[in-house]
Amino acid sequence: MDTKIFKTLEYTKITQSLAKYAATDLGEELALNLKPSSDLEEVKRSLQATDEAYTVDRLKGGAPLSGVKDIRPALQRARIGAILNALELWEISALTNAGRRMNRYVNGVHEDHPVPLLNQLVDSISDQKALEDDIRHCVDNQGDVLDQASVELATVRRELRIGETRIREKLESMIRSQSTAKMLQDQLVTIRNDRYVIPVKQEYRGHFGGIVHDQSSSGATLFIEPEAIVMMNNKLRETKLQEEREVERILSRLTDRVGEQVDLLLYDTDTIALLDFIFAKARYAHESKSVLPMMNDRGYIKLKRGRHPLIPREVVVPTDLELGNDYTTIIVTGPNTGGKTVSLKTVGLLSLMAMSGLFIPANEGSQMCVFDAIYADIGDEQSIEQSLSTFSSHLTNIIRILKQMTPKSLVLMDELGAGTDPAEGSALAIALLEHMHRMGCRIVATTHYSELKAYAYERKGIINASMEFDVQTLRPTYRLLIGVPGRSNAFAIAERLGLPTSIIEHAKGEVTEEDLRIETMIASLEQNRLRAEEERHSAEQLRRNNEALRAELEAERAKYEAEREKRMERAEDEARSIVDKARKEAEEAIEELRKLAQEGAKLQDHRMTEARKKLDEAAPAKKLGVQNKQAKAPREIGPGDEVRVYSLNQKGHVVEMAGATEAVVQLGIMKMKVRKDDLELISAAKPMEYEKQKSGSKVKRSRDEHFRSELDLRGENVEEAIIEVDRFLDEALLSNLGQVYIIHGMGTGVLRTGVQEFLRRHRHVKSFRLGQYGEGGAGVTVAELK
Repeated sequence: MDTKIFKTLEYTKITQSLAKYAATDLGEELALNLKPSSDLEEVKRSLQATDEAYTVDRLKGGAPLSGVKDIRPALQRARIGAILNALELWEISALTNAGRRMNRYVNGVHEDHPVPLLNQLVDSISDQKALEDDIRHCVDNQGDVLDQASVELATVRRELRIGETRIREKLESMIRSQSTAKMLQDQLVTIRNDRYVIPVKQEYRGHFGGIVHDQSSSGATLFIEPEAIVMMNNKLRETKLQEEREVERILSRLTDRVGEQVDLLLYDTDTIALLDFIFAKARYAHESKSVLPMMNDRGYIKLKRGRHPLIPREVVVPTDLELGNDYTTIIVTGPNTGGKTVSLKTVGLLSLMAMSGLFIPANEGSQMCVFDAIYADIGDEQSIEQSLSTFSSHLTNIIRILKQMTPKSLVLMDELGAGTDPAEGSALAIALLEHMHRMGCRIVATTHYSELKAYAYERKGIINASMEFDVQTLRPTYRLLIGVPGRSNAFAIAERLGLPTSIIEHAKGEVTEEDLRIETMIASLEQNRLRAEEERHSAEQLRRNNEALRAELEAERAKYEAEREKRMERAEDEARSIVDKARKEAEEAIEELRKLAQEGAKLQDHRMTEARKKLDEAAPAKKLGVQNKQAKAPREIGPGDEVRVYSLNQKGHVVEMAGATEAVVQLGIMKMKVRKDDLELISAAKPMEYEKQKSGSKVKRSRDEHFRSELDLRGENVEEAIIEVDRFLDEALLSNLGQVYIIHGMGTGVLRTGVQEFLRRHRHVKSFRLGQYGEGGAGVTVAELK
């Protein structure tokens, strides 16, 4: 790809805008170095990845990549045996943590909305949970080694704190003494050269003995380590050296563990950078209202209301354009400042964006092509140093394009043939277009020469186009009209501006008859176009009215169906109650007949059974609902199913099966045995895999079998976190807890702000604060309950 085109079409401004949407420096670097590809399959994969990220971002919000740094320099140092500092180790753990969060984030969507490319990327990230836990057990996000990193370090630091406390107590007792206070410049204890000292006036230097470590700029104050605490400071210094050695040992051990995983961590870093870059493309597409283009490599472009991405949406005029099917060359004519150059740049820039895996600002159904190269000769590139005229500059550029172009190239030329004699310039422009057109490349060119209008009209595969101009307002509309050559409109403009009619008529007489025929033809084409456009608008309005009427009819039909279903259900319920009443009366009559038979009437039992069966068949069948209209086979009723008991017209749940023909049904607080043929299945029991399906759930509760007083929300979005906090506070109140800990991490602070805003409004929260030292610091909010 000719890199000169990036500057000509301002492609670098697109990559700079894209980089702003990256969450990490790694993704920003990839965005700034983005280049178009001429490989169709590679472009399709890149666009598919962007489309998948667009789906995930829409469903789950932004990717959880905050806090990720470029750890590649630290990994290279670990590879050669250098000891990493605590902050570098923390950044490594932050990247491994981001990899696990991205895995949950993508897989949570993949189950219901397949995103195979992203799923493959996150699955390739190595599992470094053990290394991450080891690092975070030893260091914090401020770059400090924690006391809990080792037993030895905890012991040494405890001795340090005790030693510092004793020294301070000793010095504070000295400075509080009335006899000593007058000798001090200030009653305070400070540190010089890692040793505790007190500020003594110059004239009392000999009173304290000890060691002078510093003095003020005026010399009036000496910072003296009194002789009474010299030995204590020496002991403290030795303990600090022990602490430094233990810290170095811990960092060395952690660095060795990192060194064992350097290759995997480098791969993970590149993968996370790629994921951030892909999601940056998705967010850029969302913000610019762009769509996924269909791609081809047969030189076909179809833009539906394509917009120049660097012009604000509220002022840009969309462009409709088709190239590469019936015609491969478009010649655009029209007045200056009419938008010809913008249309030219729009085609080229959107092509570069699509070939870079970016969505394009256009309507759905737009198609773009993968070219082997895009060339452009746009603007006045006159060089004073090379003593080139405007014409020479353009011609030099065109000669370079002719040497490099192929049949699979896109060529954009602005003001073709300009800067020289009109007759020679137009002839040269026609010759250049003919040569390029025969080669088979795709061409969009702008010109002022009327000779090119006739050339495009007569040549197969070449079509005229123009920028629309409103003669009534004397303003361009910036709309590109395909198939209609541009008019000069010079006479119409002159007349509206007040030029005398006699002069205008004289000027018209100087125009050749052929030119007048061309202008008349163009005017006729434009009138036909306007008439066709009006008819199209009218047809579009009729279509919209028909669609609205159809929607209204559909709504009325649905309302009618719903009312009919309700009435049918009421009729069936009434019929069922009538039959139930008749059945009871028949049972009573049959019982009476049986008694008579026992007395001698010899009435046979099978005849009574047949009579009861006829009564049962007289009951209307239960309405089976919309699903059963599809003649699905009924499902066998089982435990946990929600059912309706026909005879009682009540809903309940099946507790267990009682043989082959009966089931135990829970109806409110009652349990009773019911025949299976008296039951209707409403909804099946939820499958046991429910919890498995929810494994992508993002909020994890820090609780065992007994309720604990902390809730871990790290890595989650604000909406789901607030729902979990509300539930957590309710359970905490039921457990009679007075204080709870909500872990939200440091991150960008969005989650912490959302949680604290919710706590501020919660009726059961008395107060809240950030965690103190040992409680998690700013990564934890401690809430006191009422």
